[in-house]
Amino acid sequence: MTAITSSARPLAQARPWLLRPPGVYRPQDDTWFLATALRASGMAPGAKVLDLCTGTGALALTAAASGAGSVTAVDISRRALAAVWANARLRRLPVRPVRGSLAEAAHRGPYDVVLANPPYVPCPIPASGAARAWDAGPDGRVVLSPVCAEAPSLVAPGGYLLLVHSTVAGVDQSLDELRAAGMTAAVVASRFIPFGPVMRKRAEFLEAAGLITAGQRLEELVVIRADRP
Repeated sequence: MTAITSSARPLAQARPWLLRPPGVYRPQDDTWFLATALRASGMAPGAKVLDLCTGTGALALTAAASGAGSVTAVDISRRALAAVWANARLRRLPVRPVRGSLAEAAHRGPYDVVLANPPYVPCPIPASGAARAWDAGPDGRVVLSPVCAEAPSLVAPGGYLLLVHSTVAGVDQSLDELRAAGMTAAVVASRFIPFGPVMRKRAEFLEAAGLITAGQRLEELVVIRADRP
């Protein structure tokens, strides 16, 4: 495993142009950070890959272009899946869009590599509409915790999960939940970035909830790698 640590500065890797219909999550720093971690992870040629909560398919395309044999891109948004289909077709890459939940993804597995950039921004109200791509309940773990619990159902023996999220959603909790599920888990990359528009608007709530310190306007992103023995 390769550890990556960096400060609050733009990521250096290329950010490809992607078709993105209205209402589909725009790839952000966390997306490209996870793409960098994938390239450094030693993925075997021909690997069977899952991109969970795929959005435009940026990570699925990265996996396919990096030598994956097949890539399944799962999302609950029909618009997102239309974007994935178009973006993969334009590049002639082996990516299959699938509409469904975590259970549907597990049913089609297991996979050699699982990529997950799920919603993780704490929110005082239930997510709705386009905000489902980032809002994730009062502690940010509405999707994170189920992903951690179901990791052994998603990952084939000898395979691994790469999961990205902000420290505001509880990195130690993710590690504990993955280990409790039988995975070997560790943080393999971290970096600080300025708050984006959603986090800036949510700052007062986050401060009141004790999830950030007063005046904090930087967040730490981490990539967790969880291997299935």
